[in-house]
Amino acid sequence: MRKIDPGMLKNVFAKVDARRESLVSELQDLCRQPSIAAQNVGMHETAEMVLRLMKDAGLSAEIVPTAGHPVVYGELQAGAPKTLLFYDHYDVQPPEPLDEWDYPPFGAEIHDGILYARGVSDNKGNLVARLQAIRLLRETAGDLPVNVKFIAEGEEEIGSMHLGDFIRANRERLHADGAIWESGYKDAQGRPGIYFGVKGILYVELVVRGANRDLHSAGAAIIENPAWRLVWALNTFKGPDEKVMVEGFYDDVVPPSKTDLEWLARMPRDETAQLKGLGLKQFLLGLTGVELGVKSLFQPTCTICGLTSGYQGPGSKTVLPKVARAKVDFRLVPKQDPEKILAAVKAHLAKHGFGDVEVMVHSAEPAGRTSLDDPIAEVLIETAREIYGVEPSVSPTQAGSGPMHWLVDELGIPTGSIGVGWHRANNHAPNESIRVDDYFENLKHVVLLMARFGEK
Repeated sequence: MRKIDPGMLKNVFAKVDARRESLVSELQDLCRQPSIAAQNVGMHETAEMVLRLMKDAGLSAEIVPTAGHPVVYGELQAGAPKTLLFYDHYDVQPPEPLDEWDYPPFGAEIHDGILYARGVSDNKGNLVARLQAIRLLRETAGDLPVNVKFIAEGEEEIGSMHLGDFIRANRERLHADGAIWESGYKDAQGRPGIYFGVKGILYVELVVRGANRDLHSAGAAIIENPAWRLVWALNTFKGPDEKVMVEGFYDDVVPPSKTDLEWLARMPRDETAQLKGLGLKQFLLGLTGVELGVKSLFQPTCTICGLTSGYQGPGSKTVLPKVARAKVDFRLVPKQDPEKILAAVKAHLAKHGFGDVEVMVHSAEPAGRTSLDDPIAEVLIETAREIYGVEPSVSPTQAGSGPMHWLVDELGIPTGSIGVGWHRANNHAPNESIRVDDYFENLKHVVLLMARFGEK
């Protein structure tokens, strides 16, 4: 291992500044390679590119097959007492709707200091920045102050169905003292976000079937309409007060701790600017301040993500549809078990006379949380202050979901999350982007993080 002194850090940062053009070019190369897990587009090619990036950074790396898309795993043993694990993913969301992109989704073009590409924020920017940080630190110091391990999976955007198999099969070699999760964003005031958890999720599709074919709508007088039946079923899920009415849904919800509430009270927020940016007058139920934070981070949700039935093309078509579908996600908080919630949803439908509604599960994973009292929180916050020169926005958890529980609960690794994103990153939407300057700030943060974590 190598202890990193201030002079050496200065030299690494100077290399980052001197090589901006080539470093960002590497990121563009990966972003130009499609890797759409949901459509099985470019997955093998992207895994091979990630493998080369890991080897270029000095890691011993391999592509590990799974029953789905492979995991790319790498590690570098520096003989250090501490080991830091990085979790990222190389798959991306589909780019549609294509006509809403200002620039090609896989063009990785830079305009006014902003790099536009599907997956650049979620998650290829973080993946590449971390590997470049490892490479540049090794080039300068000859070794690292920590041992590093690197997981890059290919199924995060479709529910990480086979990550658990990989984790269980490699439990011993995945041991680490801390982990860095895959996401992080600057807010509108330029404060970097640091997060220590994610919500869980249960994503289902509800299907109601009627006649064996679409019918003339005149038949509605005597033939049941699946669209109406689906609407009535959905109407039993949640009321205007935003309470989920599925029996037992809140049974295992744990309220935020005193420490959580203290951090929520410290979190900087500009609700007026956020509402203006969304074109809204208020948040749900008129909530503000800490109450809004508690609702966002510590309460579960039930969301209709999509509704489809019958004819939805231009003009009119008087049709009685044969089938109606709704995609619904439940964002879950710690202690809520997705399997238990699924059983409750099915029981709820049956109780209210909708036992015929098909429930198809697309993804299910529990929440993951790391205590803000853990040493990894201290080092992440301290190094962010030093790199960015401002107080970071520290959150006990995120409103989004991911398979963090595999690290936190299955492997017992305390985990925090930082990244290259910004408040207009548009993850999962057209014009996904990062700011190039943010990218290099985060790269330097990863360098400093490794140096300081090795000293803890």
